[in-house]
Amino acid sequence: MKRKFGLISSLLAFTLIAVGCGDNNNGNDGDNENNGNNGNNNEAAAVNEEDEDVEITEVGSDDADVELSFWLFGATGYPELAEEYIEENPNVSINFQEIEMGDHHNNLFTALSAGSGAPDMAAVEVSEIDGYKDAQDRFVNLYDLGAEEIEGDFLDWTWENGESVDGDFLFGIPTDIGPTVMFYRADVFEEAGLPSEPEEVEELISTWDDYKEVAQTILDETGKPMAENPETVFNAKRDQAPEAYFNEEDELILEDSPYVEEAFFQTSEMIENGHIDNFGMWTPEWGAGMADGDFATLLAPAWMQGVIKGNAPDATEWRVAAMPEGGGNWGGSYVTIPAESDYAEEAYEFLTWLLAPEQQLKAFENMGLFPSAPSVYDMPEFNEYSDEYFGGQNTAQVFADSALEGEHVHKGPQYGDVNSEILAGLDNVYDGIDPEEEWEDVLSRIEQRINR
Repeated sequence: MKRKFGLISSLLAFTLIAVGCGDNNNGNDGDNENNGNNGNNNEAAAVNEEDEDVEITEVGSDDADVELSFWLFGATGYPELAEEYIEENPNVSINFQEIEMGDHHNNLFTALSAGSGAPDMAAVEVSEIDGYKDAQDRFVNLYDLGAEEIEGDFLDWTWENGESVDGDFLFGIPTDIGPTVMFYRADVFEEAGLPSEPEEVEELISTWDDYKEVAQTILDETGKPMAENPETVFNAKRDQAPEAYFNEEDELILEDSPYVEEAFFQTSEMIENGHIDNFGMWTPEWGAGMADGDFATLLAPAWMQGVIKGNAPDATEWRVAAMPEGGGNWGGSYVTIPAESDYAEEAYEFLTWLLAPEQQLKAFENMGLFPSAPSVYDMPEFNEYSDEYFGGQNTAQVFADSALEGEHVHKGPQYGDVNSEILAGLDNVYDGIDPEEEWEDVLSRIEQRINR
């Protein structure tokens, strides 16, 4: 049975509310000097530059003819790259604002709803981008600026994620992606009497049945779980599927499509068998578990390598292998150009430079942003890459093989709401609730949540 739910929080419906919220986001008392100064009214949703969580970087001259603004989340290294562009284009300056992802999307949503205050360029995370597609008039169609000329530079599936359903409107150009792999502790495998070299582990665990068998061996021999929490296991299986929670008409398909239900019950089975612990993601216990080898594997995207290194800087036992039964994608971003920009063409020219394969290689080398341009995978610097933290492996090639297996999957604007209810259900299973009963409760909660 399919149920279709409209966008209950569409941009137009919240215009008045967003205008009211905009004043709360404005921390510069109307001073727009550092907001791109591109002729827009930036008072409605300007990022609070006095907030210690906002990083502002100005690149270029104060006297530049074209002053662009670029909103980002997290640390990207793009301001440093932009210095190269400005050297060749001294008539352009760029104001970068980097902030936490949730606040970034809230600020962008508010600005677009208000019809003023949006930057010339704005990043949108992959799981969020479908939520903006009902507001097509608030963005520049990048096909109108010639984006079809660069389409061939990018993986097909990641390019398609940035398009409208009918494919005639391009919202954003892909930046980085999150191909999924199996990070594992070689010492835990060895303690269980199992092979530990990446090639051996990939042969040992090529299917999910293999994964469960190895999980039982590791549990029996070491007392340790195979995985650290239900979320990463479920995500790994979910992101391999050809469809997720909604079809392209934004109809909920959980009761018709087998993939998500199978991922829920297979993850639940591993929970009940003791193969999965419940270290909460982003908690100190989770990080300590990485450092201490408290679990055997971490199923995660390429960007997780930085998280592992940060939490376990002295560990020498982490390695990387292919995900059982193929890769998926978890994370990544697009850069859009809001329609109110006075410098759409100049912004597009900068973006085509910034996201070209040559710069994507630099972003990978500098900040670990995994390229969405597959030609990078054939570059000598990429093929000769080695990571001493992971035993000298060419981890980039493992990530690349996963990326090449990716498929376009429509997420829908309420993807996050559905996902959070499923993960809450898996936590309940870990706490002892029967999976069959919990799945029915999950479906009920999802319907209530997205239909209210």
